[in-house]
Amino acid sequence: MDQFLTQIFAVIHQIPYGKITNYGEIAKLAGYPGYARHVGKALGNLPEGSKLPWHRVVNSQGQISLKGQDLQRQRKQLLAEGIEVSDGGRISLRKYKWQP
Repeated sequence: MDQFLTQIFAVIHQIPYGKITNYGEIAKLAGYPGYARHVGKALGNLPEGSKLPWHRVVNSQGQISLKGQDLQRQRKQLLAEGIEVSDGGRISLRKYKWQP
């Protein structure tokens, strides 16, 4: 599993400022297609203060998957990068999706 984490974190680290991608795309680019849920779980276990741009990863519908305060925290970070996010956490994949 350490190799998995190394690979997905390497991909997430490459997401440019002002762009987003989804859990499934991260898994695919890391060489683990079909492991989208595992990407989400790994991000949920990041240590406090991690420099990894976890906030640039959303679900396949372009929606923040988190709820409550966590949704607002992710939304605030995306807005700070100039990414338009609805109050409910929806983002235009067409406009902001990272194309590696």
